[in-house]
Parts: sequence; structure tokens; C-alpha cells
Amino acid sequence: MSEDCLFCKIISGELPSNKVYSDDEVYAFEDIQPQAPVHVLVVPTKHISDMLAASDEDTELLGKLLLKANEIARQLGIAESGMRYTLNTGPHSCRTIFHIHLHILGGRQLEPVMG
Repeated sequence: MSEDCLFCKIISGELPSNKVYSDDEVYAFEDIQPQAPVHVLVVPTKHISDMLAASDEDTELLGKLLLKANEIARQLGIAESGMRYTLNTGPHSCRTIFHIHLHILGGRQLEPVMG
């Protein structure tokens, strides 16, 4: 945990959130500024500032993050129609919280992106 990290404070219960899922390694909660009808953030409970700071020892944790995102998407009823996962890393990504967080976006037709 990082003392000055907003998401670490949410995970610890110091700050409130609309929790969607929680276990010892993963915490998921509703985004307070949703960009889609369903917008959930899935974060590791271990503080990792971004994907470039992750190491080989985080391989299993990062895999679990993705698999829990799938489970959450199913529970929220958006897996069938489709959803988008986003992980922002680096200055050009415009991220504002320096703790790995996977966005799950869905619940409507999303705008196309490259690829």
C-alpha cells in the first residue's frame, strides 16, 4: 500500500467506494466519473504504479485481474453484448491515478477505436 495513493485508500476503506468485488488480491468498484452506463475499475490490492512498473513476480496477479474482470462483466450483464477493457500507462495516456487499474466499460455501443 502507498500512503498517498487514492486507490490504496479506497482499498483500505479509508475512502468510500461503491464496491463491486473484493478479495485479498483484487478490488473492483464503480468509477465516480463513468464514461459508459457500466464503468468499473478493477485494481490489484498490491500497489503497482503502472504496467511498466510491473515485474515477473506480478504475472499471476495481472492474470487474475483480467479473469476477475471477465467474471465481473458477466455478473453485470455486459459480457454477452460486449465490453472494453482499458489499462492506461505513461504520460500520453492522461491517467491521473498512479495505481494500475483496469477499466471495464460497457452497457451501450462504444465508439470504435483503432484495431
